[in-house]
Amino acid sequence: MGLANVIPGISGGTMLLAVGIYPRFIEAVADTTRLRLRLQPLLLLALVAASGGLAILLLAGVLRDLVAHHRWIMYSAFIGLTLGGVPLVWRLAQPARRAFWSGTAGGFAAMAGLVLLQSGPSGEGIAASGPLLLATAGAAGAAAMILPGLSGAYLLLVLGQYEPILGAIDQVLEGLNGLDARAVMEAAGVLLPVLGGIAVGATLISNAVRFALRRFRQATLGVLMGLLLGAVVGLWPFENLAFPAPLQAATALALAVAGFVLTWTISRFGTTRAGQSGQH
Repeated sequence: MGLANVIPGISGGTMLLAVGIYPRFIEAVADTTRLRLRLQPLLLLALVAASGGLAILLLAGVLRDLVAHHRWIMYSAFIGLTLGGVPLVWRLAQPARRAFWSGTAGGFAAMAGLVLLQSGPSGEGIAASGPLLLATAGAAGAAAMILPGLSGAYLLLVLGQYEPILGAIDQVLEGLNGLDARAVMEAAGVLLPVLGGIAVGATLISNAVRFALRRFRQATLGVLMGLLLGAVVGLWPFENLAFPAPLQAATALALAVAGFVLTWTISRFGTTRAGQSGQH
């Protein structure tokens, strides 16, 4: 899940589904945030948080540099990774009804609206990292931990906070290695609002998702589908290249296909594991 949360296009919720613990995770988060404290759910959350946090800490700097210096290559792969979640949501929504399609339209419109807030290809139209926007980014990360198919890292890209947050995480690691307390404190100024947003977002979203899936399953899955489809609008890799070279276009297509196959394979494995978990 930690790896998924720093790669735009891959959902942390999908990873939890892939290993067969998604239903238990949702219940554990919802119960814990409502102060229904029990040993097993707390242990589950602690293990997921610790391993996920370690993955984020170790990989944040590498992925930030790749996005900064090889944007069109990474975005091409991200498109495929994002679209790979569509079959998963489609299977969960069967049989699709009118509420699903209405939710899809609403989710697509919401995501397209976020994309329009960007003023340029680098996503810096709203990239000023104020506390409120950083907290919003944290809430987006919490949503990705809970909603299969939704990529929090992509939302960070749209909000213009992907590179600042990953840079702050990498700065913490470097500061700890070099015993540089000042660098750690500077990074903490970025990360503390994010952590606050994660805490609030996880509390609200886990309980809201449990309620929505029980009462409005079709509409909820439809919104999720719309978010996935709308996400691709902001990931077009050739914004600075109106006419990409044939080899570049073919490479981008190959990367997108590879990304799609990867996420689609994980989601198929997750559906099987979830079904087996429900039988025991």
